[in-house]
Amino acid sequence: MAVPPQLFRALENLRDQAKDAIWALSSCLCQQTPKVKINGRTFQIIKVLGEGGFSFVYLAQDEHSGRQFALKKIRCPTGAQGVKEVMREVEAYRRFKHPNIIRIMDSAVVQDPEGEGQIVYLFLPLYKRGNLQDVINANVVNNRHFPEQDMVRLFRGTCLAVRAMHEYRPTTPRSAVASKKGGTNGKPKRQDHDERFPQAEGDAEGGYSYDGPSSTVPLVTKHQVEEEGEVVFDGDEELENAQQGNSTLEVVPYAHRDLKPGNIMIADDGKTPILMDFGSTMLARVHIENRSQALLQQDIAAEQSTMAYRAPELFDVKTGQTIDEKVDIWSLGCTLFALAYSHSPFENTQTTEQGGSIAMAVLNAQYKHPQSAYSQGLKDLIDTMLKVNPADRPDINEVIRLTDSVLQRLA
Repeated sequence: MAVPPQLFRALENLRDQAKDAIWALSSCLCQQTPKVKINGRTFQIIKVLGEGGFSFVYLAQDEHSGRQFALKKIRCPTGAQGVKEVMREVEAYRRFKHPNIIRIMDSAVVQDPEGEGQIVYLFLPLYKRGNLQDVINANVVNNRHFPEQDMVRLFRGTCLAVRAMHEYRPTTPRSAVASKKGGTNGKPKRQDHDERFPQAEGDAEGGYSYDGPSSTVPLVTKHQVEEEGEVVFDGDEELENAQQGNSTLEVVPYAHRDLKPGNIMIADDGKTPILMDFGSTMLARVHIENRSQALLQQDIAAEQSTMAYRAPELFDVKTGQTIDEKVDIWSLGCTLFALAYSHSPFENTQTTEQGGSIAMAVLNAQYKHPQSAYSQGLKDLIDTMLKVNPADRPDINEVIRLTDSVLQRLA
């Protein structure tokens, strides 16, 4: 009897999670600090910060320098194909440069010592305040709520990060890239590159350097420099200036597709939101030409987009429609609702305890605002984003304008 692919993936995931759990438990029992060696550097694994899907995020410390990182470990049991999927996330981290978007510090591909697949490690900055979901959880425990002005400011910063994705302009026009002998910088196009995810600037200069199942290479390190304890990248300022000066370049919108409080970190100043987790990111506009494409998009959304924050058009994808960046606007509405009321608008007693369907609640926009001291302007802002028809939702610039209006009335 053949095992369905989704069940097989789930069993593989459970097996890998069990391995990591046993590793962590045995380390605790033996009073040892687990270690991992990557590209000749040894890192102490201090604790687990989070987990999900095929990935774990650890608090790691470099034994040589003492610096701490958030180390994301992604298992790729399918080998080269799995690594290619993860490389999209690496590309996204490098593509979007904005104060409210997390920056990747380094990454590496290594052979899984306990299996036939491979492991991708991503080195990310450590934000000790955690993410917005952590604050929501603390609010629930302590019977507190966000002050409205602080909450709306955090939301506005998140919107600025989303705008950088929705209005992304490559530093080189796509037509020019396509005309370069099938590749970038005069080099042949990578055979494993997915056309839905155009290559990030700089990939041919040492960024995306995965060359096949036998590679064990550092990524994003060729031009790395350290200044006063912070990792920066040569040419970043030049790149950002180029982007600002090339406002006539074609806009290539990207959608995050998994916006939620758990994917928004809080910087050490306590005021700046930092958008993270780009594993679901893709080109925003996808035209659905047939039923098989519709089902594929539904499967991708089911796997990569959190149900309670997922836009209705991703639950029921129709032939002939074009999915676009408005999926993120819906998720932003859900996120702001969650910041205000400590749960998604579609995670309520009816859907979580009485056998109701989150999907049906989303498809019909069935939600209501709990009683609170928040302003009517805030409630109206949420309602504006939670329109079932994507065409009725504002774009990201209008969301920012409406957010500014709420802040002005609160000042």
